[in-house]
Amino acid sequence: MEIRKPNDSEYKKVLSLSPQALFDGTLGEVKPSDDKVKQLIDPLLKKGSYYLIATEGDDLMGWILIGTSKDPFTEETYGFIYELFVREEFRGNGISKRLMETGINHLKQDGYSEIRLSVYAGNQAIKLYEKLGFKNRTITMSMPI
Repeated sequence: MEIRKPNDSEYKKVLSLSPQALFDGTLGEVKPSDDKVKQLIDPLLKKGSYYLIATEGDDLMGWILIGTSKDPFTEETYGFIYELFVREEFRGNGISKRLMETGINHLKQDGYSEIRLSVYAGNQAIKLYEKLGFKNRTITMSMPI
């Protein structure tokens, strides 16, 4: 398996699969259109965020989208993992862990001393994040009314 930045055709494939990635990541709560995905991702890429993809041969197995964000209270910037996705047929092979480790290393090399991410409660990826050393920082709660 190789983890690297995507070429143009691979990037287009990532974008075409991103609605499914967001659907899975939100545990089926959000089913964004291609246009909505573009609206969410374009500003991140313009600010320097980038994808790393996991491939084997011609197979795109998954990706991670990493970049920077700023704490609204302290104005401190930190590394941020915006998206982690492994295509269903490749899950259970440690690809998420490898993508996370590579993304974390890239963010370290980019000079960040802290990395944050957001994840839906109940998402199976939480177990991986905890094994890698992530801890709860904030909790967003909701109540239907």
